[in-house]
Amino acid sequence: MNDTDKPQPGQPEDSAGQTLTEPAPGDQQGERSRSVLRDIASGDAMAGVLAVFLAVFVGSVMIAATDEGVREAASYVTARPSDFFTALWEAISGAYSAMFRGSVFNYLLTEPAQQWRPLTETLKFAGPLILGGLGVGLAFRASLFNIGGRGQMLVAGGAAGYVGFQFDLPTIVHLPLALVVAMVAGALWGGIAGLLKARTGAHEVIVTIMLNYVAYYLLFYALTKDWLLKTPGSVNPKSPPMKDSATLPKVLGDQFNLHLGFVIALVAVGVAWWLLNRSTLGYRIRAVGENPHAARASGINVGMTYTIVMMIAGSLLGLAGANQVLGTVTSGVSLDLDASIGFDAITVALLGRSRPLGILAAGLLFGALKAGGFTMQASESISVDLVLVVQSLIVLFLAAPPLVRAIFRLPAQEAK
Repeated sequence: MNDTDKPQPGQPEDSAGQTLTEPAPGDQQGERSRSVLRDIASGDAMAGVLAVFLAVFVGSVMIAATDEGVREAASYVTARPSDFFTALWEAISGAYSAMFRGSVFNYLLTEPAQQWRPLTETLKFAGPLILGGLGVGLAFRASLFNIGGRGQMLVAGGAAGYVGFQFDLPTIVHLPLALVVAMVAGALWGGIAGLLKARTGAHEVIVTIMLNYVAYYLLFYALTKDWLLKTPGSVNPKSPPMKDSATLPKVLGDQFNLHLGFVIALVAVGVAWWLLNRSTLGYRIRAVGENPHAARASGINVGMTYTIVMMIAGSLLGLAGANQVLGTVTSGVSLDLDASIGFDAITVALLGRSRPLGILAAGLLFGALKAGGFTMQASESISVDLVLVVQSLIVLFLAAPPLVRAIFRLPAQEAK
């Protein structure tokens, strides 16, 4: 054996006496890069993006199928196929360009301020969706299904509305007081489900669904009583408008409807991220969500964690309810103040994978769909219900990640 073949001092040998060499730095970097790409391709984020893409694609097929021009051109497609494809392109591109003009930037207008107005509408709609998504997503992280977002919003909105029109206080006191009352009301309503789960083992899905009905009829009762929420002399179940001192101020002036509610949603995203990733309580929440039995064995009070999580989730949905009542969306408390946000929040949380930053992105997407849907209906005569179909399809594909991976031939997600 030559001297060059002899193992040098400090070099490891295998069982056969062969020298084991360290991989070159370039090889290590390349392997790390390939590992990162594999994680991205097989991760939840990619599956979520592709689920949205599939939903938009199916929505495009439905737009084409319901367009009169496309159907007419399809009747003689074999004679003049170019007419069919032209009509197909005009129908789909017209619909989504209208949605873009209604949700991001209206390039057909000449005044710069009005061109960006659609973006502010998207942010306005996204605010309560983000807050609601955080409330549902935080419960998901503890393996709790908070289906009671609507009830928590109704109770909190009613409480915030009562404070908003009954008291005459300075703005610096009145608005924060109404927001705090809404958070407390939502926390107490959500805490009922958490406490019953902890004490009796009652399933939170059943409890929260039933509490939705209880909240609805409690609010209906309050709206029929002059000493609670009813407008004196009115036969409609609606409260008086909020005092100016309790109204969320507009952040970009009176020409835009965007108010402080979106800023509150951004702050809530930051707080939720810190809570889950940097706090002891967040560690307990994640541990209980992964395996409650192992968490209990390690000394975590699982029942208390359930109750606290549902209270925090309820407070976030309470902020969403206050956003609807104290913002400029409605002029008072009514039975439809939740505007289906309590259920849309479930979709936002699913699309965001129950991560605060993911929920932020999902809330912005759904806010854009909601804002752009009205423009799409007005300019292209496409039913706004199509937006609901796209949202439902997103949920469908999110619920079947193996289907999405099979369609796009993604690598299987590695167990962690």
